[in-house]
This record gives sequence, C-alpha cells and structure tokens, in this order.
Amino acid sequence: QKAKELVRMGVSSVALKQPLQEMELQIDQKALVIGGGISGMTSALSLARQGYFTHLVEKSEVLGGQARNLYRTWKGEDIQDNLARMIREVEQEENIEVHLGSEIQDVEGFVGNFATTLQGPSGERHIEHGVVIMASGATEHKPAEYLYGEDSRVKTSQEVDRMMIEGDPYLERINSAVFIQCVGSREPERPYCSRLCCTHSMESALEIKRRKPEANVYVLYRDIRTYGEKEALYKEARKQGVIFIRFDPENKPQVTQEGDKLLVRITDHITGYPLEIETDLVNLASAIVPPEDDKLSRFFKLPVNNEGFFVESHAKLGPSEFAMDGIFLCGLAHYPKPIDESVAQGRAAASRAITLLAKEKILSSGEVAEVSPRLCVSCGTCVEVCPYSAPQFLEEGPNAGKAYINPALCKGCGLCMASCRSSAITLRGFEERQVYSMLKALAS
Repeated sequence: QKAKELVRMGVSSVALKQPLQEMELQIDQKALVIGGGISGMTSALSLARQGYFTHLVEKSEVLGGQARNLYRTWKGEDIQDNLARMIREVEQEENIEVHLGSEIQDVEGFVGNFATTLQGPSGERHIEHGVVIMASGATEHKPAEYLYGEDSRVKTSQEVDRMMIEGDPYLERINSAVFIQCVGSREPERPYCSRLCCTHSMESALEIKRRKPEANVYVLYRDIRTYGEKEALYKEARKQGVIFIRFDPENKPQVTQEGDKLLVRITDHITGYPLEIETDLVNLASAIVPPEDDKLSRFFKLPVNNEGFFVESHAKLGPSEFAMDGIFLCGLAHYPKPIDESVAQGRAAASRAITLLAKEKILSSGEVAEVSPRLCVSCGTCVEVCPYSAPQFLEEGPNAGKAYINPALCKGCGLCMASCRSSAITLRGFEERQVYSMLKALAS
C-alpha cells in the first residue's frame, strides 16, 4: 500500500515538472593550494606534474610546516632529508608558483572560477583559479602545566625532536627521561585523541635508548594507542627496557623542582604506592590543535567540527572533499594524522581536483532556487540561512536591492525557500504546486 502511495505521489509531481536548465561553467585550469606543509606540497607536486599550474600559498617564510620540527617517522625515515628534497622539487617545478609569507585576504567566485586576493611581502596579489586544496595544517599545543615554560628541562615532543635534529649534546648526558602522554588531549576542552603522540613518544624513547642504552626511560600514560603496525614500536620499547606506568586523569603526574632536582611523582597503577622519579628531561606529548583564527573557513564557507578541524563532505565517500564544489581537503587541517597518511590524502585531494581541472566546461545542477523579484521584500533571510552563500542582493539594474541566487553556488537544499517570508523563492523541480499535488494524491 505504501509503495502504491509513493508511486501515485511521484507521478502527480512529475506531471507538473518543468524542463530544467543546466548552467554551463567555464573551468580555469589552475589550482590554489593553501598551506606549504608536507600535505600541501604533495598536492601541489601531483597537480603540477600532471600539467596544471598551481599557486602554493604559505603564510610563514619557509616551506615545510610542522615537519621542520620532526626527527624521524615511525618507520625510521629521516624526515629532514626527505623534506629538503621535497622542498627542492617544489622550488624547481616550473608549474608551481610559491607565495611565501602570504595570507588569504579575500575570496570570490565559485567552482571553476575562483578569484583570490593574497597579501604578501610585495603587497596584494590577485590570482584566478578553478579549484582550491585546503592544506592549512595544525600546530602543537603549548601546555600550561607540568612546569612547562618554567624549567628548561620540560619540553614538548617537537622541542625534543629539534634537539635530536640539531644533535644537542645534552641528550647524550641524560640519565633519566620521563614521557607524559595526553597533555592537552582527551580533556574537557579537547576531548579528541591526537593520534600521533603515543607513536611519537615510542620513537623518541627508543632514540634516547639508542643514544644512551643505560638511561632510564619512563612513559606515563592513560592508554597506549600505537595502532596498526605501529604496535611493533611499543613492543620494541618494552624489549629495550622502557618502563610504562599508567595514571588516571583524576590523579595526574606531578612535576616539581627541589633545588636543582626535577622530580616527577606518580602513583604506581599496580602496587598503588607513590613513586618519585628524578629526571633530566620531561617530554610532554602535547595535543595537536587547529589554528585559532577561523578566517579560512569564513572565506570559503567551510564547516568545522567542535574542535575546529575542517569537516569533509562524507567520512567514507568523500574524505578529501567538501560539500562546496571545487574545494578539497588534506593534511592536519582535517584531523591529526602521521606523515604517511598526510601524503596519501594530499595525493587523493589532487586526484579529486583533477577530475574538475581536466574539463574545460562543466554543467551545474538544474535543481536550484530562483527568486521572483516582484515578490521579494529584501529582508535578507535567504542570505543569512544559506550555507553556500548562493543568495546575494543585486546592486545594479531594474531589480537592484532584490535578492538573486547564484545557480553555480546553489545546491538545491531548499533552506532559502522554506525560510522566505514572502514566498518569493521557488526551488526548481520542487515547486509548491508539485508539493500540493503530492499531498492531494496521498489523501485521495
């Protein structure tokens, strides 16, 4: 019976349907990659090597992003050597123009026809491009606990990696090192797991053991999350004598100074007795946090989750795409991930972008909203509610001051139509008379 009713409603609706016109859009076959880290450079190289001119924008004065402060991958690969090689390839690629020390100031347009204003060392620069890849990255959280910033022997994971990169002789002299996990992660203000910290601490603990096998190394943890093949690092750390002590969030380790001594106090999770560890180095496995400034999400009208990371269109079906056509996502801007996953997603974002860049023209959907200027009262409700920035007010012509919906941006969600107080908006393919006819068919 339900099937019969659905068919009857569908027939009554389609009988009143008008022909839909698809809008033809020209594609500017250039790309903009925002972020010059590992993921952004991977995307830019992939696009450029397939023949598409790419603008690579980095707000700092150097390429490399967070990778500049990392020593080795969990597989033991030298990050700095590989990073230097990748930077050279980007700088030598004729299809890539690098904009260092530059930030996005304004964005206009839509899929295939974006116009972006950059502010750089030489002033404003206007560039036109067909697609955008968002690889704006994330940063290491700077803790306000465990004497960080008060004692020079308390460092974050990246700061310890920097010591390893520079060959700091202090690492050869330490007799004891303590790693404290989940610093800033899995807390009420940041409930997410940063995913990288456990693996990073395993690698750093093993590196200290390699440099000085007799050193005592402790890992204070809530849960060890060395997932997948990275479990081998945890087993190797146990084998090399790294001592693991679990703690509860309600009873965190205490880091104190007594004279020249740096002490870490914790309750042993097995015996229940308090322990006191005198150490030469405290490594804080700090959280990965998105940028505080949400300017990019506002410019491109991109959604972010409660933590501030960008949200893809679908976790399974579109992990490198946004709901906004022509904009793609990769790297730490998406969520915390290791270098190998960032590289893979950078290539995926470039591959998806090329499905648009490979065409000179595309057709937009015909099921879009349109405004009747005669009925529009210029209240601005449609402009406020649209998540895609499709409605805008006309500035010139006989309908100046009335709302207009850009069919290239409209996704046909119907939110503006449902919110319009003067019934001035119609959604093609879902007109009021069609809806009423479906209701009438259901009631008959």
